[in-house]
Order: sequence, then C-alpha cells, then structure tokens
Amino acid sequence: MADQTTLSDTVSLTAIRHGFRSAISQAVDTFGATAPNPSVGCALLDAEGRILTVGVHPRVGQPHAEAMALAQARAAGVLDQARVALVTLEPCNHTGRTPPCSEALRNSPVREVWIGAADPNPQAAGGAARLREMPGGKRVVMLADQPDMVDLARDCRALLAPFASRVVRHRPWISVKQALDENGSMVPPPGQKTFTSPASLVLAHRLRRATDAIITGVGTVLADRPRFTVRHVADHEGRSPRLLVVCDRHGRLPADWVAEMTEAGFEVLTSSDLLSVPAMLAERGVNWAMIEAGPALLASVAEAGLWDDWLTIHKTPGHKTAGADRIDLKSRDESPLRLLRENACSLES
Repeated sequence: MADQTTLSDTVSLTAIRHGFRSAISQAVDTFGATAPNPSVGCALLDAEGRILTVGVHPRVGQPHAEAMALAQARAAGVLDQARVALVTLEPCNHTGRTPPCSEALRNSPVREVWIGAADPNPQAAGGAARLREMPGGKRVVMLADQPDMVDLARDCRALLAPFASRVVRHRPWISVKQALDENGSMVPPPGQKTFTSPASLVLAHRLRRATDAIITGVGTVLADRPRFTVRHVADHEGRSPRLLVVCDRHGRLPADWVAEMTEAGFEVLTSSDLLSVPAMLAERGVNWAMIEAGPALLASVAEAGLWDDWLTIHKTPGHKTAGADRIDLKSRDESPLRLLRENACSLES
C-alpha cells in the first residue's frame, strides 16, 4: 500500500503506525500495575513523524500517559517540537487524582491528537470534544474512523478491555489458564510441579503479572499448596497486594497457607459462591482476574460461561525442546492476553 499522509501533510501514516505500536507495547508492560485505572500509552511525534518520547501511566495516583509524555518531552528539551500525540485511550476530561489530560494537550504545542479508543467511563469521557473546541482546538482523529488503521484500533480495544469490562459490565475481564499434557491431564508427573516448556512458563507468569487478582479453588490449595507468585519474569515494583480469591464452600482453607500467602504479598479472600466473585472483585477495583484451578472449578467456570478468554497450553507429544507446546487462545472479544503474547514488551527483564 502506498504511503499516505495526515491532513497536516507532514506526518506519514507509516510514522503514525510506528508511534502507536510503541505506545501500545509500552502500555502492555503496565498491565497489573494501574488498576483501577486502565493501562494507557502516549507517543509524541515531531513534524517529521519522529518519536520524541513515549509516556505511560505507571500506576494509580501517578500522572496519566499524556502528562507523562509531555513531562518527559519537557525534561528532554524537545516539547516545543511536539506536533502529534498518539494516545491509546481518549484523554480524560475530568479532574480526579490528576488534572484533565485534554487540557494538558490543549495547552501544549501538539496540533493533532490521534485516539485509539473512546473512553467508556462516563465520568472521564468528552476529551475528544474538548480537544476540538475553539479557540485553540486541535485536529482529532479516531482510529476507528480510519480503514487503514483497523488493526491498531483492535489492539487499543484489547489494551482497554480489562478496564472497560469493569466500568461497563461491572466485572473484571476474566482469563483462564489451563495446561494439559499429551493425554489431556492437568496433573504433572510425580515429583514435578509442571510439565510445560520454559517458554510456556514465561507466558503463564506474564499473565500472572498482568492481572490484579487470582481465582482458585480450595481443592487446588489442599492438593498442591500453590504459591501463585510471579516468577520467570520480574513483577511490578511497589505494587499493592494482589488479590487471591479461594472458592471454598465448606471452610476447608488452611490458616497456615493463608498466612504464608499474606506474607508473600497477597490479600486472601474466600467465597462460597463462584458466581459472586466477579462483582466482588470489581467492587475492589480489579480490572483483570486470572483463574488458576483444577478440573472441578474449571468445569464450573465453563458451565457458567464465567470467562472472557481461555488460554490452553498443550504439551506436544514427543517434544522436549523449549517452546514446543501448542498454545490455544479462545476469546469472546479483543483479548488483552493476545497482546501479552504478541507484543515485544519487556516483561522478561
């Protein structure tokens, strides 16, 4: 496809695509650190389409992605060169813990703002309209209106999916992670805790790191005394305790295991009703929850349709090399887990 230009006739769509890719990739790295806020990225480009800086919202209470990008550009002495802002989510238009990002962009040298997804939160919506207001209005482009940018719009929807689920559906995005051996069993061989490849373990721990809560069953706890800690990749520094919900109808959860998990940085909750868990987590600001459990609880999850995407790791018969497992991902909508798999993010570092 021949390269095209924006209405400013200076920044090519190739540069726009590259900038959005950088903003999305860096925002993916913040999954699991920002709840109850969304993961958002913002790239600032100069008049020739070069990336000046990429800002992300690192965690709740800290500046949003747009403010971070503008501050980084100012610190680097290049803010006066900023002409295009690429934001994965519509800039907020209200004052919460931080000032409105729409105003920050209006007061910047930026002339064009490209928006990956509209804000589903009624309290914060309206940023695009505010950016267009005259005097001093900016040109605003929505990715959803650009036929050549459909793939990037999908990625921005996937990036937003956990937050949008909590805000719109009043329940977190729920991912199931299941590993099966060549016989379809979830039980590791005697003396082993897993049978998946190192590459599959990295993916599983990326998912743990990206989520705000883990859901499991008391049967899994009694059988395996799992740790549920993030290994194989670095966890977020200084994050608040990750929630851990144990479905336990008969009060069988061992107190010493709860103490161990609390010491390991979890807030342990119990529930006698699986169907009540999503609402309970949403009330606590959880955007994305992960289910790690045995066959009984997973059967109940499947029967209730209580999942948004389902990751199955199949051990391939006869293969012992790293990365040989077959990965299946089923999803009801644009999956944030797909971004964890596809993006060249720095979760391994």
